[in-house]
Amino acid sequence: MRNNTSLLNHSLILTLLLLCGFAQSGKIDCIEGYDTETARVACNDGFDTAGMSRKSFPEGFIFGTATSAYQVEGMANKDGRGPSIWDAYVKVPGHIAGNATGDVTVDEYNRYKEDVDLMKKLNFDAYRFSISWSRIFPEGTGKVNRLGVAYYNRLINYMLEQGITPYANLYHYDLPLALQKKYKGLLNRQVANDFADFADFCFKTYGDRVKNWFTFNEPRVIAALGFDNGVNPPSRCSQAVNNCPEGDSSTEPYIAAHNLILSHAAAVQRYREKYQKAQKGKIGILLDFVWYEPLTRSKADNYAAQRSRDFHVGWFIHPITYGEYPKTMQEIVGERLPKFSPEEVAMVKGSADYFGINQYTSYYVFEPPTKPNVTSYSNDWGATFAYAKRNGEPIGPRSNSDWLYIVPWGLYKAVTYVKERYGNPIVMLSENGMDDPANYTLPHALHDTKRINYYRDYIYQLKKATDDGANVVGYFAWSLLDNFEWLLGYTARFGINYVDFKTLERIPKMSAYWFKQLCQRDDN
Repeated sequence: MRNNTSLLNHSLILTLLLLCGFAQSGKIDCIEGYDTETARVACNDGFDTAGMSRKSFPEGFIFGTATSAYQVEGMANKDGRGPSIWDAYVKVPGHIAGNATGDVTVDEYNRYKEDVDLMKKLNFDAYRFSISWSRIFPEGTGKVNRLGVAYYNRLINYMLEQGITPYANLYHYDLPLALQKKYKGLLNRQVANDFADFADFCFKTYGDRVKNWFTFNEPRVIAALGFDNGVNPPSRCSQAVNNCPEGDSSTEPYIAAHNLILSHAAAVQRYREKYQKAQKGKIGILLDFVWYEPLTRSKADNYAAQRSRDFHVGWFIHPITYGEYPKTMQEIVGERLPKFSPEEVAMVKGSADYFGINQYTSYYVFEPPTKPNVTSYSNDWGATFAYAKRNGEPIGPRSNSDWLYIVPWGLYKAVTYVKERYGNPIVMLSENGMDDPANYTLPHALHDTKRINYYRDYIYQLKKATDDGANVVGYFAWSLLDNFEWLLGYTARFGINYVDFKTLERIPKMSAYWFKQLCQRDDN
């Protein structure tokens, strides 16, 4: 084993100098071994924020960071928490890179004060976290785990003590395993009632302090990856799609999505009828949105791009806004697409005070020359991703993840599309970020100039969309910390704070100080 003592000592010295120098002056002190153009500019003038500061955004604009329960909390098998579908999934060898699990991850359950203190030091306003359903109800329903309830009380109270506003999300991929076993989870309409009961408990318990709620994070990902190609739990799909032991990719993604929408609407109905007037909070949903750009100017490619948008973000935002699925989906999917009853339309339509949009990347798309012979959600799009190439030119540089191309202008188009197509709703850019490979070691991992450039260019495009009339009220960086990144395990680092996964030490990267400068307040 190589001796890393000198490397670690250098890293610690570097970090201390960064913390001391930046906290005092708003600039990074010139440091031996940090001799790059970015460091020199930061030493002399501060970071390049493309001229942006808090004053560049509307009054009251929120800057925050985001995580999710399974990715950061740890204590997965302790203090009364029941297993979720991910706890079972990660235990199967080969599912996760390095056979990693979220059993410990970055242990925020025990280190939440340290993490909230980091947010405060970096001038963030808010924290978007999720509440683990099975930490509150280990069996999904019935008996309450009071230790889990107490944890979120501690977290919320400490956030408020430190001036960090809580943005609570009720579901981030982590269905209680008991409900999957009991009635096949999202494939059963009963899940809407059980989710509404869980949400009701959270509103009643935390709503005196939490004024910003989300029901689901990325329901499209839940339905598509869990029931179309089966790469996420509960791992259902047609054998012809991905050789899953059970499932039907032609129908189950649509059934799961339909029940997710009904679950969302039922929870919103509970909040509005029982709590919203007294608690004076708001509630919405978090939707992922890849921008799809036609590969050519042909009508066929433009139609393929529009179908992609409809089957992606439109699948959820359209019924929540207009009470029905997009017409393209109705025409293509036909009888395989579930229908909303008149009573359900009344419950679903208008069931969001705001939308969170998770936006990372963009792809070129084109109409495929031949029609696939397998019926599935993904094939229903009638679109093929060109990913990175148009006339041999990449759409943008790639980050560590093979799906994440860096395309700042795509964020502008995505936000503007929501504004123009869906009545300019209140929107938060609720996730945005890029990853480095895990083999970036100290101190190299702290010098994340590519991430700084990513954030600068994307946030500039967000500012541009806001200046052009989009009703954007906040921005959340993904993520506060390097953490458990689902199928990638610990092989990808999205954090603006480096985490040593052995010691669990948190060390701010240069991107953290970039945000500190961007989010500087006049009274700091």
